[in-house]
Amino acid sequence: MTPEVETVVVGGGVIGLAIAHALAEAGHDVVLLERHPMVGSETSSRNSEVIHAGIYYPPGSMRAQLCVAGKEMLYRFCLDNGVTHRRYGKLLVATQPAELERLEALAAYAQANGVSDLRRLAADEARALEPEVACIAAYLSPSTGVIDSHGLMLALQGHIETQGGAIVLNTAVKSVEARNGIFTLQTISNGSEAGTLTARNVVLAAGLSGSELSATMAWRDGYSVPQTFPARGHYYALTRQAPFQHLVYPMPTGAWLGVHLTLDVAGRARFGPDCEWIDRVDYAFDDPHGERLARFEQEIRRYWPGLPDGALAPDTVGIRPKIYREGEPAADFTIHGPRDHGVDRLVALYGIESPGLTSSLAIGQHVADLLCGGREQP
Repeated sequence: MTPEVETVVVGGGVIGLAIAHALAEAGHDVVLLERHPMVGSETSSRNSEVIHAGIYYPPGSMRAQLCVAGKEMLYRFCLDNGVTHRRYGKLLVATQPAELERLEALAAYAQANGVSDLRRLAADEARALEPEVACIAAYLSPSTGVIDSHGLMLALQGHIETQGGAIVLNTAVKSVEARNGIFTLQTISNGSEAGTLTARNVVLAAGLSGSELSATMAWRDGYSVPQTFPARGHYYALTRQAPFQHLVYPMPTGAWLGVHLTLDVAGRARFGPDCEWIDRVDYAFDDPHGERLARFEQEIRRYWPGLPDGALAPDTVGIRPKIYREGEPAADFTIHGPRDHGVDRLVALYGIESPGLTSSLAIGQHVADLLCGGREQP
């Protein structure tokens, strides 16, 4: 039996798009399946849109390596394709003496990860850059920026289609089966139309539903599909002109980076996200008694004591596909190939949260290398 398609990518977020782009460039006949009416409808369109430098991640981890490589690839892609972005730079701030050790630890991480442009600032130097910021010490990260994530995804979509690939929307994959060297995907289109698609190669980049979809596969004995634990993050927007020229990040708490200040490509300021562990995907912005707003204001005033009363308005809500539980250390990116799960010509991705956007092009190249290494030559 000859499969209908050479390679199917499941998931049309920025990661799936970047993978499909890399595979199409490598000469694959690619079909990307996305269950929503448009690409990037979940995690990829509900985040800070920050291009991270590579500061927070343990040296040697996939997060660190793919973030640092992906940052440079992303800036080049933006320039080559006219994707709107801005290198604002970021201030990492310590607001009390107990945070100084953590600040220096992050600087050491950055150095070990190959981020060599951090600059240590005393409090007065930080205030010279950002007069509204309160801190006792800081580091400036000049290579941190922001990107129009929708523009990025549309550019990737255009490349895929120009290279002969297809993006099929409103099509959910319900199960995947591997038999006799061919994958059969059971699909539901437009909410009710059942169908099948056969492929030689499959990439599972389904984000929040990745673990659920992978559970339909028959894996090698001993392989366990990582469990996904969704965590919701709320953002508040500043309702007036921002008095900042840089992003501002407080010291992180555990796996949470804190309520940070970001600017979008138009200069609009947002604060967030918080981190709320949930048991189902729900994008509602809930704060019936104002407790969330009060927590945000308290966190923000640690580094911006001049935040005016009534200056924040509810903005967006995002959900991250974490593969660790509340209170546990942040897990590394998990990208499993045949050596991990025993199924030839299949790659499955789990827990691709921040810095997934920054790392997307590097992740795409990594997955393409995994698949192309086992590709039959013509």
